[in-house]
Amino acid sequence: METTVAQLLSSITEKLAPITETPRLEAELLLAHASGLSRASLLARLKESVPTNKLETLLARRLNYEPLAYIFGEWEFFGMSMRVVPPLLVPRPETEHLVSAVLDYLSLCSAPYRVIDVCCGTGCVGIAIARHFPDTSLYAVDRRQDALEISQENAQRYSISLQAICGDLLSPFTAPVDVIVANPPYVPEKEWETLSPVITRHEDPGALLAGEDGLDYVRLLIPAAADCLRSGGMLALEIGESHYAAVADLYLRHGFHRLNCHKDLAGIDRVITGLQL
Repeated sequence: METTVAQLLSSITEKLAPITETPRLEAELLLAHASGLSRASLLARLKESVPTNKLETLLARRLNYEPLAYIFGEWEFFGMSMRVVPPLLVPRPETEHLVSAVLDYLSLCSAPYRVIDVCCGTGCVGIAIARHFPDTSLYAVDRRQDALEISQENAQRYSISLQAICGDLLSPFTAPVDVIVANPPYVPEKEWETLSPVITRHEDPGALLAGEDGLDYVRLLIPAAADCLRSGGMLALEIGESHYAAVADLYLRHGFHRLNCHKDLAGIDRVITGLQL
């Protein structure tokens, strides 16, 4: 007798329970992917059997704490499907607040816009911004060539023109721009071992770790941004949950004003923005 979808989901859920807070959802996503069905189509066939040739391999990868984004090769961010490959940082929901902060600012500005996405990774932040403001000249900067290639691929998915630049922070830029946005590394090195194995086994430490207090990159980025922004231009940064006071002080010391703190859905200070004088 063939195993039904309902039985498979029950078995997969049980196996995933020790490693994730959402075992049933992940079971549905993995089985749908393995069978070549949408999740909705899969759930409409609970009493039927489906092809499961890929399931064993996919499940083994997930049980090794591999992010679903790597297993599927893509992940949703700000309503877009973004190509993701290891070890690039997987787009996270809290980073959507970074995009929202920039969109609010650009809605008050005159086009065209010049935006730099620093430490771009998959390019998700800059691409989300440019998709909502088509008159954007978008520059994506990263030290990893593979990140720039994926950023280009993701931009092409949405017919967005993106200039990818391999470099360190803002060193390639001289002309003034309207927005500098970044999700830089901000995890203190001492916290690495406390992070989930999903992160420590698979994602690039270089995209996360930033010295003893997590502020090494921010200390370099803020003064560099002050030199690259036009008067009234915005610097928007994603920050660690205990970093707001220290980062706000750096903003003020380098000539920024009208600082704002944007909290994520957990109530954590997640994004800081400020305008250049």
